[in-house]
Amino acid sequence: MSDTRRRVKVYTLNEDRQWDDRGTGHVSSTYVEELKGMSLLVRAESDGSLLLESKINPNTAYQKQQDTLIVWSEAENYDLALSFQEKAGCDEIWEKICQVQGKDPSVEVTQDLIDESEEERFEEMPETSHLIDLPTCELNKLEEIADLVTSVLSSPIRREKLALALENEGYIKKLLQLFQACENLENTEGLHHLYEIIRGILFLNKATLFEVMFSDECIMDVVGCLEYDPALAQPKRHREFLTKTAKFKEVIPITDSELRQKIHQTYRVQYIQDIILPTPSVFEENFLSTLTSFIFFNKVEIVSMLQEDEKFLSEVFAQLTDEATDDDKRRELVNFFKEFCAFSQTLQPQNRDAFFKTLAKLGILPALEIVMGMDDLQVRSAATDIFSYLVEFSPSMVREFVMQEAQQSDDDILLINVVIEQMICDSDPELGGAVQLMGLLRTLIDPENMLATNNKTEKSEFLNFFYNHCMHVLTAPLLTNTSEDKCENDNIVGPNKNSTICPDNYQTAQLLALILELLTFCVEHHTYHIKNYIMNKDLLRRVLVLMNSKHTFLALCALRFMRRIIGLKDEFYNRYITKGNLFEPVINALLDNGTRYNLLNSAVIELFEFIRVEDIKSLTAHIVENFYKALESIEYVQTFKGLKTKYEQEKDRQNQKLNSVPSILRSNRFRRDAKALEEDEELWFNEDEEEEGKAVVAPVEKSKPEDDFPDSYEKFMETKKAKESEDKENLPKRTSSGSFKFTFSHSTSAANGANSTNNKSVVAQTPPATSNGSSSKTTNLATSVTATKGSLVGLVDYPDDEEEDEEEETSPRKRPRLGS
Repeated sequence: MSDTRRRVKVYTLNEDRQWDDRGTGHVSSTYVEELKGMSLLVRAESDGSLLLESKINPNTAYQKQQDTLIVWSEAENYDLALSFQEKAGCDEIWEKICQVQGKDPSVEVTQDLIDESEEERFEEMPETSHLIDLPTCELNKLEEIADLVTSVLSSPIRREKLALALENEGYIKKLLQLFQACENLENTEGLHHLYEIIRGILFLNKATLFEVMFSDECIMDVVGCLEYDPALAQPKRHREFLTKTAKFKEVIPITDSELRQKIHQTYRVQYIQDIILPTPSVFEENFLSTLTSFIFFNKVEIVSMLQEDEKFLSEVFAQLTDEATDDDKRRELVNFFKEFCAFSQTLQPQNRDAFFKTLAKLGILPALEIVMGMDDLQVRSAATDIFSYLVEFSPSMVREFVMQEAQQSDDDILLINVVIEQMICDSDPELGGAVQLMGLLRTLIDPENMLATNNKTEKSEFLNFFYNHCMHVLTAPLLTNTSEDKCENDNIVGPNKNSTICPDNYQTAQLLALILELLTFCVEHHTYHIKNYIMNKDLLRRVLVLMNSKHTFLALCALRFMRRIIGLKDEFYNRYITKGNLFEPVINALLDNGTRYNLLNSAVIELFEFIRVEDIKSLTAHIVENFYKALESIEYVQTFKGLKTKYEQEKDRQNQKLNSVPSILRSNRFRRDAKALEEDEELWFNEDEEEEGKAVVAPVEKSKPEDDFPDSYEKFMETKKAKESEDKENLPKRTSSGSFKFTFSHSTSAANGANSTNNKSVVAQTPPATSNGSSSKTTNLATSVTATKGSLVGLVDYPDDEEEDEEEETSPRKRPRLGS
């Protein structure tokens, strides 16, 4: 259909008194048999479907506003509006409506708006439809006029009649002339009356009156009247602000005079609504609904007019990205775009879709990349706001751009890395900008809003890109603040333990908490990508260094990260935790917290309670075998006793199974199962090494997987007696303090990118009970690292390992690994 006269948008008013766009189509008026009368029909221009079918009822009040709008109420609390592309089309349909209702098309409203109670009150009265008689517009009548305007506000029918009277007699312009006279005469009482009158006229909620009041000729006098609030000792200076302080900046000259006028008008009306008029009470909130609609439709028009002027937008982009543009000019350009995007939020989804596609086509993302990296804080802040509009509108569009960009640019200048760097370098002590950017990053890496099409899977492509090109930038502050030289201090036990170097700076701690929040989100949603990254970087060990932070919120963030990992109940993670002895910093934190009953205490206990309730066997065995002595004195919860009980029950179950199997089959079965599991595990880690470098937790040549701990335990018991004399010299020696000294080996080469194995010291919390029944709180356990053939490192190193290599090859039995 090419007839643009009949082209309309259909709007409905929602519960929040905002207009919702129901679609664009072409309107016609025709007789509909089902409705038994002339009706308005709107068919969608896209597919011809019926957007609106509304009978023109003889008693419905239709209003014509701004020459191109027809508004009416279909039922209680259901308002409709038709916004015409052309005035001629609006006039044509208006004539049809007036024809059905027997009205003159020159009227702006076809019926008096009456509520039910008033209808009943007036139906028995003689003809009262004549207009309200207004007092003559003179200075000595101002008080009478003010009383009249105030008195009609409670009655819808009288509001309508007053509005018609004001409109017909050109009364508003006469009132504004009186205002000028009062101001010249400094007639304070008259000015106070005019304030009440103008405020009351605004509350009449009539679009036709707004068009007069907000015209270029009248609006500043209307603002002037509203300065003289009787409640204020001194009048406000709103006109001074609007004319002198508020400057209209044209970043690129706007040649369209209608557009300029519309922008000025919208700014001033918004100022009246937001600044001058008091916040309406519950009883007044609907008085200004038409004012809200007036601003809304103005903004839609402004965005549409600017969007259609591609020459204007192209010029803005050209200057924004031009290196020759000076800083002040660029700041103005960015602020213009920020406001432009804010205006676009008034558009309905399909119009907003077209708006952002226009911006994308013109190159908004490359332009943002340039301005987000600038030194000017104001420019960066505005650019962040624009970026947030784009991410909120279409995360996929942003993701697609950065992946294409990665093929041509270095990692340093990728848009996402620029965003991460802005987050890391936020100078605000409260990190307001960083919090906003972290939210945007989370939206971008959220698999929930990633598309899977037949041709490609956005999720796998983007996550591969993110972990290869961006993750190292995100984790850099975390790895720097928990680096090896700092981590070594982490192993100091006793009175010096709290001297561990942890980020004492509040701002740094806040930043690390944000990064940890994002990483915790990744653990929950990214499965194998984040798993490989944690294993390769030994990331959990680094994070747990922060359990020593003096900022409890940061320690809790670190704990939450570990809790999410354990919550996945993934045996790869469980093996990583037990082999790395990563419960040790958590238990240290619990013991250091002492008897204080606080969030840290509750969170740590909840972690262990989860392991007990979910019966995670590998972790239960590790905790009981290594840390039970330190924890058995904690009796105000039954968690740790419960873990011991679970451990012993499982041990008994395995004993019964073993007793029912002949000894020869038993030993063979265990050898076969252990080997099969070791081969699987080794294969998995080797695959990781090929993809992302050397795994931190190197495959252990002859270790048992922790989820089979009862088998390992029985195998240990079985071999213990036979090997006791042979292994005596290799068993842990009791130190002078009465505690045991264990030796653990860890490969951390992937964490620092080196190929060699680095020394790493760990504490195993296994002090024996002292003579008075209490347990020693912490135990210093030295560790050493021994480089082994290839990349394989044993969990426990024995002094005579080399001598026994040959014996192990021929012996049917393997030495039990005490450290596992």
